[in-house]
Amino acid sequence: MNTVHLPPKALATGLILATLGAIAFSGKAIIVKLAYRHGVDAVTLIMYRMLFALPIFAVMAWWASRGKPPLTRHDGWGVLGLGFTGYYLASFLDFAGLAYISASLERLILYLNPTLVLLLGLVLYKRHISRRQALGMALSYCGVMLVFGHEIKLEGADAALGAVLVFLSAVSYAVYLSFSGELVQRLGSLRLVGLATSVACVLCIGQFVVLRPLNAALVAPEVIWLSVLNATLCTAAPVLMVMMAVERIGAGMAAQTGMVGPMSTILMGVLLLDEPFTAWVAAGTALVVAGIFVFTSRPRPLA
Repeated sequence: MNTVHLPPKALATGLILATLGAIAFSGKAIIVKLAYRHGVDAVTLIMYRMLFALPIFAVMAWWASRGKPPLTRHDGWGVLGLGFTGYYLASFLDFAGLAYISASLERLILYLNPTLVLLLGLVLYKRHISRRQALGMALSYCGVMLVFGHEIKLEGADAALGAVLVFLSAVSYAVYLSFSGELVQRLGSLRLVGLATSVACVLCIGQFVVLRPLNAALVAPEVIWLSVLNATLCTAAPVLMVMMAVERIGAGMAAQTGMVGPMSTILMGVLLLDEPFTAWVAAGTALVVAGIFVFTSRPRPLA
């Protein structure tokens, strides 16, 4: 979408929505780290997040399905598969990884998602990778490795385990993005997100019922309030804000505006979690953001 042809009001509104959505998304890691301080584990914590998010996404799915034909069997299996990979598995692996690494490193790893989608496209559909994209990927992965190398010196093997879990979370979400295109065209983005996230919510709640005794749900009141905040401000709200931003300014500009995400995570990590802000973190973040900017930007045509 060409920003020159956008009305100023639509451009401003879209940029504000994309920025707020990116900041809200980035706050999820901060809330999870704060909740871990109260002795809760990943299975219980994600259950509470999805328990409070389920009514929101169920209403979203219902609203987007009004007047639409019912799902075919093929579409139903597709929603189940995408809900499992994109929201259940990706979320659980992310929560589990955050028990071992800093919020800053987690956000930088997840920010590699566009490069993973491209790599999956190369493997699955033989899509070409341009030199510009390869350069952006190289910069981004160097930045993550810089921060990871510094953190593993401080945390040891736990940092390696956490980084692997979060990276697998990013891979799982990239699989969702790679296979969601056909269903998005048929169902619409709002309906698909509502249905797939509702599936994930049920899976996370069921996981808790199977793996934990019911008395494990007795947690500190702070965990409950943090989970409510996570489900609303850092889960449902940013999904809607980013979707509305894409409608106004396009996916490309919305994605580039999302570059504020890593910086906001680092800032909140320093202020709320007392995470150190070192030269290694600053250099790694700069490389990741620069790499994703190069990766997602299109070369300008010659005059």
